[in-house]
Amino acid sequence: MAEELFRQDAYLKSCEATVVAVDDKGVRLDRTVFYPTGGGQPGDCGTLTLADGRSVAIADTVKADGDIAHVPAQGATPPAVGDTVTATVDWDRRYRHMRMHTALHVMSAVIKGNVTGGQVSADKSRLDFNLGAEVPTREHVTQEVNRLIGLDRPVTPRWISDEELAARPELVKTMSVRPPSGAGQVRLLEIDGIDLQACGGTHVARTSEIGTIECVKVENKGKMNRRFIIALAD
Repeated sequence: MAEELFRQDAYLKSCEATVVAVDDKGVRLDRTVFYPTGGGQPGDCGTLTLADGRSVAIADTVKADGDIAHVPAQGATPPAVGDTVTATVDWDRRYRHMRMHTALHVMSAVIKGNVTGGQVSADKSRLDFNLGAEVPTREHVTQEVNRLIGLDRPVTPRWISDEELAARPELVKTMSVRPPSGAGQVRLLEIDGIDLQACGGTHVARTSEIGTIECVKVENKGKMNRRFIIALAD
């Protein structure tokens, strides 16, 4: 299984790696900075550059058989097993995902309800909440999320055991998706004084990096289900 460098440092843009397998699902590396699709966050795209200078475009990154597969763009010739490559993510896209994902965590602290779904994207992102009669307006959400962002709080990953997570169900806000367990530990994402929940995605180091957001729409997705869509204002 690839060494997941993006979990150690979300700001790594590239790394040297060796191709360990190539199959119909993609290119497997011994280590990678590419985040695979999961937890509502899209997989990274970017390039694999070989020693001879040839560049292979990577259109997506996915989980495959307990490993990470880098999916070449249509028509691209993948590297061969044993090749040394420089794996480089599309940083502008990834960094927007990091800002958006952290912003959604802040929004989950503003809106009091169980999360029924969510999706991160570079342009607009969303969270769905199971709410009663009290549904906050998009103006209120915009104001409160930006207020918390402006506190410039540190954003820090840490780990707890499977047993600790089981004893603290409030750390899992999503109703439909459970964090992966069984490996002995689960990754938490803490926004100091604002939010603490299980999450394996990539995030910014401080809330001020998010910039300003706008809640652009609130949609009715069922009897008690409301969808809040946000966009980065810059």
